[in-house]
Amino acid sequence: MKSENVELAKKIIKEILYITIATVTKDGNPWNTPVYSAFDENYNFYWNSQISSQHSRNIKENPNVFLAIYNSKIEEGAGKGVYIQAKAEEVLDEKEIEKALAIMWSRIGKNPKTHKPKEFLGDSPLRVYKAVPEKFWINDDERLEGKYLDFRIEVDLLGSNPESSFYQK
Repeated sequence: MKSENVELAKKIIKEILYITIATVTKDGNPWNTPVYSAFDENYNFYWNSQISSQHSRNIKENPNVFLAIYNSKIEEGAGKGVYIQAKAEEVLDEKEIEKALAIMWSRIGKNPKTHKPKEFLGDSPLRVYKAVPEKFWINDDERLEGKYLDFRIEVDLLGSNPESSFYQK
């Protein structure tokens, strides 16, 4: 595994604020949702969503998710993305919700104290969710007989923790 692929994957995760979460409905239909997210030192991704949203309902039924982190503003053929196989869950522990909120708000330089964990529990329509990664890939490409071919290379980010200062401005 090339270390430059690991470094590029870290850079993409650090710079792109939105992830796309692929889930599956009860009927087996795919569902894709972009959400603002942040991650911790183990690359667990956190976001908040309504309980009633389709992706939240899908996660409750099936925790298997696939995340894509990709800069869609790059010119055609030049983009790189990170792809993550993960298990997602609703966060129910107040301390973990507090940690997740701090991570999410500090990533964009906001004060995390404006929201309390209880605002994401009980009768609240909002929840905090977490995706725990299992595998990571980065895309690469080559030319074959003048044709552009895109493929994925697995990278080990779990053995390589992010910098603790990722969210410091």
